[in-house]
Amino acid sequence: MPEEQPPLYFAVFHQPGPNWAEGVPFGDQDGVEVHVAFMKEQLEKGNLVLGGPFLDNSGGMMVLRAASLEAARTIASGDPAVRRRLLQVTVKPWLLVMDALSPEA
Repeated sequence: MPEEQPPLYFAVFHQPGPNWAEGVPFGDQDGVEVHVAFMKEQLEKGNLVLGGPFLDNSGGMMVLRAASLEAARTIASGDPAVRRRLLQVTVKPWLLVMDALSPEA
């Protein structure tokens, strides 16, 4: 019997892009509502595991579940806030080794 592959996770880092208004809190940025709606859509699709803004207004992070790095990058770059250059995005493969969030933990 083949060994079960662990799920593939990706850390997605959002940073202010060229259209980010300096000194304006995350929630007040022009266009942030489309980013939040996109993230909710990813949650409903089962792609988003965790996500949220950094409290120092420097951007945010999310953890995606995807089939490949290319798939994760496609999801992350499809964010309307990224396309509008409100946010810049970096995607890194991430190996989840331990957590306290799983029901079996």
